[in-house]
Amino acid sequence: MPFSHRRFWLSPYLLLALTVLFWSGNWVIGRAAVGAIPPVALAFWRWSIAVLFMLPFALPQMRRDWPAIRANWKIVLLLAVLGTGYHNLFSYLGLQYTTATNGVMLNSSIPVFIMALGWLFFGQRIARVQLIGVGISLAGVLAIIVRGDPALLARMQLNFGDLILLAAMMQWALYTLALKWRPQGISALAFLCTCAIIGLVAMLPAYAWELAAGKSIQWSLPVAGALFYVGLFPSLLGYIFWNRGVHEVGPNIAGLFVHLMPVFGSVLAWLFLDERLYWFHVWGIALILCGIFLATRRGALLQAAPAD
Repeated sequence: MPFSHRRFWLSPYLLLALTVLFWSGNWVIGRAAVGAIPPVALAFWRWSIAVLFMLPFALPQMRRDWPAIRANWKIVLLLAVLGTGYHNLFSYLGLQYTTATNGVMLNSSIPVFIMALGWLFFGQRIARVQLIGVGISLAGVLAIIVRGDPALLARMQLNFGDLILLAAMMQWALYTLALKWRPQGISALAFLCTCAIIGLVAMLPAYAWELAAGKSIQWSLPVAGALFYVGLFPSLLGYIFWNRGVHEVGPNIAGLFVHLMPVFGSVLAWLFLDERLYWFHVWGIALILCGIFLATRRGALLQAAPAD
């Protein structure tokens, strides 16, 4: 059914745009929470709140799909730790030292990392033009990390937060590649809730260490609102809306919405964090998008959800 014939609030395009908006807001919240919510606590309570929302609906499906979950526990464990565990922890940790604008810009490099890591570790073939595209996109990533000053690279004066975010992006790329091993016979909601619970368990040692170090949440109404936001919108509704949108329009069209994140993220960071957009951000994202265009112009488009 054409877009114009659908009810606007049920449009898959609206759902996909809202998903990217929610995920962009997550980066801004992660940066705004610095000093009030420690990074491990933010990741831990994000998924704790999401599980509380999901569990009443997911529990019957988890019970039904338990044989498949138990039979494939190794791959479920791997996907949980990569996707809903330490990926978010590293993202929030990186935002302790860098800007939300840098975060959403670097996030756009994920499709290229998927292609590069798939070639390096999974034996996926890559054409010469795709290799050129990967190189151009990585040049864009480097432009953002060195803030447009190559001398910083020579002096190894790189932003620690950007490097952590880069590691988080690579982890999400590995998670996306590993999704090809996702077991059959487990519903989407049961899989998400199971991974969220495992991710919470995996984060417990880091959370205990953070509490032992005297780092705790500085409770206030805005802090409670931030936790509610990251638990409901990017974690639960974002995944539901994304899956529905992909089902309706297919992964190729849905994947194009990923590139709205630098737009949404930079505007939100300007509005709420007073962050500025510098020329190296513009050049960096231009190189990243140019590289993605070259890397995906042959064959099926490489699509992946952005890191949330």
